[in-house]
Amino acid sequence: MSCFCRLLSTGAMVVALPISAGAVEMRLSHSAQASLDAELHTAAWIFQKHLEEFSETVSATLYPNNALGQEREVYEAMQLGSGADCAISGTAILGNFSEKIGVLDLPFLWQGYNHVHTVLDGEVGDALVEDLRDSGFEVVAWMDSWGYRNVVTSGTEISSPEDLQGLRLRTIPTETYIAAINAMGANATPMAFGEIYTSMETGVLDGLEHSAAMIYANRFFEVADSITLTRHLFGPIVFACSNQFWESLDEGQQAEVTEAAHFARDVQRALAPVREQQALDRLQERGMSINEIDTTDMQEAARSVQDELSGAMGASDLLQQIRELGES
Repeated sequence: MSCFCRLLSTGAMVVALPISAGAVEMRLSHSAQASLDAELHTAAWIFQKHLEEFSETVSATLYPNNALGQEREVYEAMQLGSGADCAISGTAILGNFSEKIGVLDLPFLWQGYNHVHTVLDGEVGDALVEDLRDSGFEVVAWMDSWGYRNVVTSGTEISSPEDLQGLRLRTIPTETYIAAINAMGANATPMAFGEIYTSMETGVLDGLEHSAAMIYANRFFEVADSITLTRHLFGPIVFACSNQFWESLDEGQQAEVTEAAHFARDVQRALAPVREQQALDRLQERGMSINEIDTTDMQEAARSVQDELSGAMGASDLLQQIRELGES
């Protein structure tokens, strides 16, 4: 096994190596724990190591666990050219800056990983890159979440869709996610990621919705006891830099950053289905119950929600393209 693979499999961390004087040092932010069990940190870590290995002009310092602020605050600062230079996050939070990107986070939209890749690596992804550029961000790579988002609860085991009625479930504070959770019958409770653990611990929340990998990496199994495989959302991940930072790089530096981000994307995508299953197994080992649920009715009802939300965000054409690519 290569040195890189050994480090990735064990989660070992490596101190960044010095690079040449006068080189650009970029600040890369994300919200997850500094653990290779988390997809955001894994992507950031691989990106950092690639730059260390292949670039003498750019280095990356990682700021995990909201060290530079909650996700929305980080992106707002990036628009002003301060704080982080780049960030890795789910696409949903960027709905606060570009309405059309919300089309990626519609409920029960995706047919699988290949569907996601075909969409984001094609015309739909290109259109969203342009839209985000107008909002002050340069998309360097589209990545995968490590699995679908599911409902996680404490003290309430979900065995049917009716059991979701009225539950206070934390979700990302964007209109798309709020509407998706409410459409399932739950009471969507928008909240910053960094506030979830305490809110679960104190009973402010009945549960949350997220991928198994993020549940495990952030130790939410300590404050929740059940995960229901609703697979209602699949939130892609975006690696984005501020326009100001991106334009400060010369063409060679931009190429090095892009190469490192695409390498991290390729590794992270390959790991996604494996890490998803590993996380579910580990959550079960930690005492969480894993429940299947029939979502047929919810999937059918989601079509009208998709139409309504995509129309409101001016992305009906993008939704149609995504649907067609999923059927081909």
